[in-house]
Amino acid sequence: MGSGQLVAVFGAYGHTGRFVVAELAARGYVPVPSGRNVQALQELADEHGLEARVASVEDAASLDRALAGAVAVINCAGPFASTTGPVIEAALRAKIPYLDVAAELEANLDTFAHYRDRAQEVGAVVVPAMAFFGGLGDLLATAAMGDWTTADEAHIAYALSNWHPTAGTRLSGAVSRERRGDVRLRYNGGQWERRTDKAPTLQWTFPEPMGPREVIGEFTMADVVTVPQHLSIPDVTTYMTAEAVRDVAAHHTPAPTATDKNGRSDQTFLVDAVIRSGGTERRATASGQDIYAVTAPLVAEALERVLTGRTKTTGVASAGEIFDAPDFLHALAPHIALDLHPHNT
Repeated sequence: MGSGQLVAVFGAYGHTGRFVVAELAARGYVPVPSGRNVQALQELADEHGLEARVASVEDAASLDRALAGAVAVINCAGPFASTTGPVIEAALRAKIPYLDVAAELEANLDTFAHYRDRAQEVGAVVVPAMAFFGGLGDLLATAAMGDWTTADEAHIAYALSNWHPTAGTRLSGAVSRERRGDVRLRYNGGQWERRTDKAPTLQWTFPEPMGPREVIGEFTMADVVTVPQHLSIPDVTTYMTAEAVRDVAAHHTPAPTATDKNGRSDQTFLVDAVIRSGGTERRATASGQDIYAVTAPLVAEALERVLTGRTKTTGVASAGEIFDAPDFLHALAPHIALDLHPHNT
């Protein structure tokens, strides 16, 4: 466990950042809350008895001060299009691992494109999208892949009971839409396509007792960035239940509301990862409560494995590439219900 090690959390006072701070503290680390909002930062620090360090991505020296003495930094501050580059640069200067919880496709693509070679050269560890979107789906797809070295298709379907977006989710979505314009992204035939047609509405048969559900196909999430980085699969597609898409798209949908002592909402989720090769299919699923809350144990478990050397590579790496996927998923047992059966069906 953490044994009192300092871990900088940039954007600690955000909705997900607060879960991350609590999870790190529970694991024996000393979170160092950081960010630009002085009042929110100090309130969080006072609540947990921590040292707040004000920092801004526009001020490299402030980021260096925020990371001083820390063994790693976790970036929880969106929009990640603005924060990933400066915080990664600060982590490289400090010679400490960097992890983030970014779900923005463009930010994740930028991290792999701009830092893969450089981080590899200096032996740095950079783990982007270590969150519900990106990390969990990638781990499930990797576990389902099993001993296959190649496959034809990866499909990752999300069933959310509802999707009450945080302010950060709305802002990140707006930034992504601004960068993309009137197109959507799809990964097909080993390359990115910019599509202008409407995403299809389909039926996805989730494991029982959920069964068939209407989903929006080609609802491209961070997994579509992370999976092809290390798995030889030319077609990667993600799907989202139609009700959840309607929730997150509506301007009037409220933010999440805490319903238990840990601050989790009553939202439930099921993630269904299916890998296909020829006529053979392999599957892995995970279910749990609150997509924002479950991001905290995901990124904290990743941090712990990085700091204890339980990794398979250095440089910029997605979850399934750098960690033992089945072992990692089983370690999340208190937080998710897991069904790994990567045998042929």
